[in-house]
Amino acid sequence: MRTITRRLGTAFTSVATAAALIAVPVTAQAQDLSSQVGIDQQQVRDGAWNTRNQLHQQAGNLPAGSSDALTGVVDGAVNAAFPGLIQERTAPRPAPAAPAAAPAPAPRDTFDYGPCPRDAKVCVDIDGNRTWLQNANGKYYGPAYHAPGKPGQETPRGTFHVTRQVKDEVSYLFDMAPMPYAVYFTNNGHAFHQGNTYYESAGCIRLAEQDAIKYFNDLQVGDKVFIY
Repeated sequence: MRTITRRLGTAFTSVATAAALIAVPVTAQAQDLSSQVGIDQQQVRDGAWNTRNQLHQQAGNLPAGSSDALTGVVDGAVNAAFPGLIQERTAPRPAPAAPAAAPAPAPRDTFDYGPCPRDAKVCVDIDGNRTWLQNANGKYYGPAYHAPGKPGQETPRGTFHVTRQVKDEVSYLFDMAPMPYAVYFTNNGHAFHQGNTYYESAGCIRLAEQDAIKYFNDLQVGDKVFIY
């Protein structure tokens, strides 16, 4: 029993002595010296950290009460000499960043284009009473409801091109009837224009006001028109 007591006493004394070596005055002198001789300050901090861990390891051989007291003394000395060192070395590492979510797939274009070619700027489905504007990415406006030509004055079907545009147009063939926002696609007077969409026309494609304005603003001379 006396032998064990002597060993514990020797161990405590050894650890306490080592702890004193990193007490504030001694460590401060070491820091001053390191700055004078050009020693890397990070090396000094690493050395203090290693010494602290060695003292903790030796203190682990002591009874619980003595071990806790001595490690507290050691950490107090380290904190005084190297503020933030223990917190820096024992702080939990941040969790790795979650991988970036994969971009959502582009929505599938399920619009029914019928036979209208993708290089046409405007498409007209006469039987379906719908028309729309499109570009390289597909339909971007519409479908808009329209009124085509009545029997005997049907709107021609096929491929055409915008020939001219007249904002405040009138029909010289039909008693100067107004044709606002006219966009002609034949040389025979057929055009998209604002008009009543509740009854058929004399061959033009009548559109509601907002649709006629959009067509007038977006279409240009030379744009392809496909009517089916």
